[in-house]
Amino acid sequence: ESLHCSIGLLGISAGSLLLAVHFYELTRAAPLIPSTALGVLLLILSSILAYAGIRRSLRNASLFLSLCLTISVFWCGYGVVFILGGQGVLNDTGDFRNALVPGLVTFTLALLIIAVVGFLCREVILAMIASAVSLASAHEVAMHYSTAFGSSAVACNYMIVCLVGGYFALGRILYFLTKEKITLPGADLAKKKTHDQIKSTSGSVNHFAVTALVLNMLSAGVFGCRLLGVTGKLFIGQVPWLWAAGIYQIGICILSYRAMDVLMATFFGFTSILKFAGGYCLLYPIWQSEEPSFHTPFLVVFSILFVVLALFLTLKSPVDGLYLLFYVAYCIALACSPKGFFEGGPQGVDVSIFVASALMTLIHLYNANASATIPTGKGAVRALLARSSFLKLREGADLHAPYLGYSKYADAEVLGYACSVLASFAITMTGDPQAPLATVVIPWVVVAGGILKFLGGSVAFARGKTLESSAFILYAVMWIIWGLTRYGGLYGTTRSFHAAVGIIAFMLFNVFIVFCTLFLNIAWFFYSLTFLLIAISFLLDAVHALPAGYDIAASLIFGLVSFYCFLSALFNSIFEGSYLPMGRPIVQLSGVGGGTTKCLHLPARKASSVKRIADILKNGGTCGIPTDTVYVLVAACNRPDAVEKAHHSKRQAQDRPMSLWISSLKQLEPAKHLFTPLLWDFMEAAWPSPISLVVPRGEWVDFLGMKDSAKYVGTPQSIAIRIPDCSVTTHLIDLVGPIVVTSANPTGEADTTHHNQVYAKLGNKVDAVLCDGPSPENIASTVVDCTKIDSGNIGFFRVGIIPKSQVLQILEQVQKK
Repeated sequence: ESLHCSIGLLGISAGSLLLAVHFYELTRAAPLIPSTALGVLLLILSSILAYAGIRRSLRNASLFLSLCLTISVFWCGYGVVFILGGQGVLNDTGDFRNALVPGLVTFTLALLIIAVVGFLCREVILAMIASAVSLASAHEVAMHYSTAFGSSAVACNYMIVCLVGGYFALGRILYFLTKEKITLPGADLAKKKTHDQIKSTSGSVNHFAVTALVLNMLSAGVFGCRLLGVTGKLFIGQVPWLWAAGIYQIGICILSYRAMDVLMATFFGFTSILKFAGGYCLLYPIWQSEEPSFHTPFLVVFSILFVVLALFLTLKSPVDGLYLLFYVAYCIALACSPKGFFEGGPQGVDVSIFVASALMTLIHLYNANASATIPTGKGAVRALLARSSFLKLREGADLHAPYLGYSKYADAEVLGYACSVLASFAITMTGDPQAPLATVVIPWVVVAGGILKFLGGSVAFARGKTLESSAFILYAVMWIIWGLTRYGGLYGTTRSFHAAVGIIAFMLFNVFIVFCTLFLNIAWFFYSLTFLLIAISFLLDAVHALPAGYDIAASLIFGLVSFYCFLSALFNSIFEGSYLPMGRPIVQLSGVGGGTTKCLHLPARKASSVKRIADILKNGGTCGIPTDTVYVLVAACNRPDAVEKAHHSKRQAQDRPMSLWISSLKQLEPAKHLFTPLLWDFMEAAWPSPISLVVPRGEWVDFLGMKDSAKYVGTPQSIAIRIPDCSVTTHLIDLVGPIVVTSANPTGEADTTHHNQVYAKLGNKVDAVLCDGPSPENIASTVVDCTKIDSGNIGFFRVGIIPKSQVLQILEQVQKK
């Protein structure tokens, strides 16, 4: 339980020890730890801290998560700056100061906020660590601007962190050695766990939002420091802060999808694009003397997306919605400034974003950890909409239910469509072959159209949307390749035959996707079809036959279709009903596919899902359910119509009869006198387990109420019966009564080992599927012939997961008894 917490705190102590040594030895001509080595070690420790924080977040330790991830980002950027200094990149006077100060200023304030909340919430150890690192950063800033401040003060603060970490380590060692009898104050994680569990019951909270807000402070701090004169220039030394923030922001975006927070995840994806673009602009002067220019239409579209997202986020929290308006102003300021990040207008908005992000960090962190909360207007707009008969918000446990079964991630299609909008409007800028990098296009196309779209495709795949994920991933690859080729200087005035062949290959893949979307919905059909128009423009450009204006027209059409899909996905994820429908399938299939299905897919982890499956079985339905082996198709014994339906849906062969399952021998208690004592004792000893016992058919079958459908179960002489070793299955049988079971696949095919395969194999012949992911075993049960058990002999129709020797051992023990 304490492993990841211990790793995180001791990792912070180890990094602090390195920095303490570095600053104590700073005055020496030859430092004890070279800058490059120190940078590499800090990068290693930052990855360890990120791992510890993310793993610990599964237990809702919000303050610990925020501390670990914040220091992880700090040391990631810090380490790269040290590496650049060690490799001689930061040679000019003041370069090292200009590179370090924006990050130091940001993390001084961010860690101070974490320390204040830690003290208020009585998390003393975490608060002391955060305050010590914050003071160390503040002293380091002062050291760079005044020689009166020596490096020893910085080292002393880092030594405080080491002492606190040593105290924590001693507390954990005593805790384990004395078997929990001695516990030092602050080192008892059990109390923290209890507090976190109580806090987690208050509702779903995105604990990663705090770190993302700190990352927004970091990127804004880089440009804001230049406007305020804290730094002398913008240059390559500040790129590590921006790109570290961008990389971590993409990670936070993924983790926010896992926290089921679609709107904030989309927002974090948007801000990561701006961070990568800022870093790209600071790198540009390396190969060109002048500063890059910005594409105005793209930034206007970006501001519109921020406005739409802010409106929807206001429904969740008005304060969060107002915060997004700062980014609307930022995009407008960039659109009005030909040199973008280098001009005073956007830098002024950066200062306001820095202040707003600091306030939002304090609010989110305090509300996630303290018993009291700072009012954010959460639920105010929701309460107003509750009175409306036109708009009704989607709520409840199934808000993020995936297309098939259970997924750990919320739907990322909103971000995928938004990235299509951004990439399509970005390529409306005609690149100059002589100066392909002079306009900022690559970050918009590669990061938005490529990396984030690939992320959306991966999440869609995790949610069972195979076609949508394939399209997103294919388009992401196309955007990355074309963006780097056309706008990265790899594509000159001469056109290449090989480029044309590659584009044709992509077009063939996309034609297949267009065909498949005929069975999905109208919106996706036009989405894939209009991307084909863009691919055609790429092909015509490759063979130097592009008509004037065709590529811009194709990009605009695709961008508008993507924008409609973006709005539709947002509306459908927030509101009930189809205000902006994606449309019905153009070609409707009667079996698998067609975009929609009447077959319910319910997560097995919920008791309410098991109850719904039980109701379906009681009403004469057939369902696919998980077991202790593979998935099976079941029907209630007391519903002869359902038993007959299950038999016909399987095209059951005569040599593979259906079997009978019960949850307890008490269900056969009224007919106990019809079983021999040895057989009854053997059943009692063998179950619950993946062992099916074939017993003689008799009058006991009539107790189950199968009536005429009993002929479909077993053979005229015998019936296979079993109690499964699966709590979900036995609970279902408790609710329904004895069930008739057969494998969830057509006769002669392989066993079904995942809930997605049940509907894929049986189609509309199954009414519902209880989803539990992959089967625990890929081998079916062992089938034992007990028709002659009274003579001391048993046979084996099939040796499955339980070996023959184990079954014989059980029989021997029963016979001895």
